[in-house]
Amino acid sequence: MRIALFATCIVDAMFPRVARATVSILERLGHEVVFPAGQACCGQMHVNSGYFKEAVPVVANHVRAFEEEEYDAVVAPSGSCVASVRHQHPMVARRCGDAGLEARAAAVGAKTYELSQLLVDVLGVTDAGTQLGSHFPHKVTYHPSCHGMRLLRLGDRQQQLLRTVRGIELAPLAEVDQCCGFGGTFSVKNADVSSAMLADKTANIESTGASVCTGGDSSCLMHIGGGLSRQGSPVDALHFAEILASTEQDPATPTGSVRLFSGRGSH
Repeated sequence: MRIALFATCIVDAMFPRVARATVSILERLGHEVVFPAGQACCGQMHVNSGYFKEAVPVVANHVRAFEEEEYDAVVAPSGSCVASVRHQHPMVARRCGDAGLEARAAAVGAKTYELSQLLVDVLGVTDAGTQLGSHFPHKVTYHPSCHGMRLLRLGDRQQQLLRTVRGIELAPLAEVDQCCGFGGTFSVKNADVSSAMLADKTANIESTGASVCTGGDSSCLMHIGGGLSRQGSPVDALHFAEILASTEQDPATPTGSVRLFSGRGSH
């Protein structure tokens, strides 16, 4: 397959290791990965804050960027950004009365997948250890991000893949379905509430005894990693794509990389 990578703005700007891991996984399976150069933000920050009119040119740019490439599917290592592309983009176009943009956005969205969706549903990956060579000998707990869980309905796809990584010990997380408190602009507009939600999440993470917390959205992991770091916790935050890309020959080593960009200010 020829697969277009939608890196997402936060991964492209702050966590390029996640994009590289995604490419590594797909190339390991024998697929060609292309990167549409015109891509930028998907606009979910605008839409989630109610700025629908301002989101229109952002949506139009995304559609245009991914129309310019020939590909079989688009993949993104982010449930929230894929949810925006699939569900918000046609809605934004419809609200602004642009039926043409709505149809084009729907067409792009129909071919856009979150990484675990593409691996499990399209590429038939059921055993990461066998099919990808994934090896990660650490105790790990898993946080499912809200958009992936509730809007994309990813179910346990990410956990299915993680369970089959060689050497991994997957520790269950209490109140796993509870939001970490990030929510994009929510964490800025409602800092006190966000901080309280984050405190609950990090307490549950630390109680697992895991050395790593993983998930499918770098934004949530940045928030969680920042909270853990400020508490002096030894737990690292690592995107599940990096765990899947990790092998015995080229291991991913938890280094607190998410924390480096997590900031120490508002919460």
